Amino acid sequence: MIERTIKLAQRCVRLREKLIIGLAALAILFTILLVMDLQLDLGYSGHHLLPSHGRVKMSEDPERDTVYNNFRRKFLQRPNASRELASGSENNNNNNNNNNNNETPGAASPQLLVETSTKSSQPPHDAFEDLQKLLLNADDSRMDDFSVIKSEVLEDVEENPSVAELKHLKPGKNTTLLDKFHMQIRKRELYSKGSRVVEDLLEFMASQPIVHASEKSGGTQLKLVMDYPNKMQALFKPMRFPREQQTLPNHFYFTDYERHNAEIAAFHLDRLLDFRRCMPVTGRTLNMTTEIYQVTDSDILKTFFVSPAGNLCFHGKCTYYCDTSHAICGSPKDQLEGSFAAFLPDKSVVPRKVWRHPWRRSYHKRLKAQWETDSDYCNMVRELHPYNEGRRLLDLIDMSVFDFLTGNMDRHHYETFKLFGNETFTLHLDNGRGFGKPFHDEISCLSPLLQCCMIRESTLRTLLRYHNGPIRLSSAMRESMARDPVAPILWEPHLTALDRRIPIILQAVRDCINRGKLAKDEKNELGEPNNTETSE
Repeated sequence: MIERTIKLAQRCVRLREKLIIGLAALAILFTILLVMDLQLDLGYSGHHLLPSHGRVKMSEDPERDTVYNNFRRKFLQRPNASRELASGSENNNNNNNNNNNNETPGAASPQLLVETSTKSSQPPHDAFEDLQKLLLNADDSRMDDFSVIKSEVLEDVEENPSVAELKHLKPGKNTTLLDKFHMQIRKRELYSKGSRVVEDLLEFMASQPIVHASEKSGGTQLKLVMDYPNKMQALFKPMRFPREQQTLPNHFYFTDYERHNAEIAAFHLDRLLDFRRCMPVTGRTLNMTTEIYQVTDSDILKTFFVSPAGNLCFHGKCTYYCDTSHAICGSPKDQLEGSFAAFLPDKSVVPRKVWRHPWRRSYHKRLKAQWETDSDYCNMVRELHPYNEGRRLLDLIDMSVFDFLTGNMDRHHYETFKLFGNETFTLHLDNGRGFGKPFHDEISCLSPLLQCCMIRESTLRTLLRYHNGPIRLSSAMRESMARDPVAPILWEPHLTALDRRIPIILQAVRDCINRGKLAKDEKNELGEPNNTETSE
């Protein structure tokens, strides 16, 4: 009996040792996988690991002859007007600060910058006739290694069901304006061209009384959810700085302040480019006492105070800039300007899918993302679902054009509506970090275009139309935003920048075409067959 007990005890000890060793091995394996995921940025998509586009490769030679490298190098070699302007404004600000210390930190002198940009020599107008001929002569619009693609080639544009049709919804007695907007969302657009519901929604958000205000959970910076009497809601982003203040030179893109006017301007730009993928946004000036302080929750109430200048301030609770030194203050007293954005449909009614952007930046002070060091990165992206078929890759290139025009570098994820499947548009959300550097053109935003060398035909036509006139993009934006309650929305140099950036995009398209012609000529010289022709 004793021997049996001893043997049983020995077995238990051995079993416990094996169990401990097994758990230790499992923990080590889990740690190794976790470190690999963090270091290689593999990420998860659905139920499987992403393929090689998320893995780290050795950096390529920056002098390598590719469209992306050549284009980037060409613009780096050009005289950087933004640096000269920034240097001049910095000296000017330093002198002013030494005298009276009244200047807003990081704000350039508006008069100096506008005068300098006006006096700078303008290059002769290039009508890009080669691109116009390309659009006229192309049926399925394919040229060598560069593709100008019609939407009809990739998708059935006639199939464009709405949320109301797919969910069998009908407007009722208590249907709000926002509900009507949600019902008319379609597979290929948030709203139709000339939609009256959009205009009514903008007017409603800008004028109706606010009955409750609460801080929105999540996010890096302060945002409030505003409730209207009919249970409709809007997202409020407060004004922090005057319109002429530029992005602080020592701020990374992921720590930059969000600008309320950038959200408003982005909506108008998205509509003028005929994308219609931004939710409606309008400006509004609030009375902080009656429209926030008296209708808000106790958590925000604790952060209210009166500044030494006698203005009412609060800072809320968030990851960045939610403390006394970064408070939101009325100007004057308790008057606060901000942006009001319409909410997307509730996820329980119209679910959305969040996608990791393939051209996501590293969000690190020293490390670079793989696409920043690999000009052939797009070839890997093309192998992945959903970028290997359909409209998705063209949508991301549209988004890169949009972000380049606004100067927004903060594009880490994007969303689509699950209801419409994968053959639907990408939403243009979170545009608050755009319109911060009017004298700097962030070429890296065009990486998807330069590396994939393709663009949607309608996008190219729109860019050429605004470039050659008779109405320039700056004029169209000025006219569109003039109706906003807090107009003017943008500082004038930002509008000038829009006109300056369009020919840069068109030049990128031209460089891709020229590269394709060169590659074709080299193949012909070597006697290689031409595989660029498409089969009937």
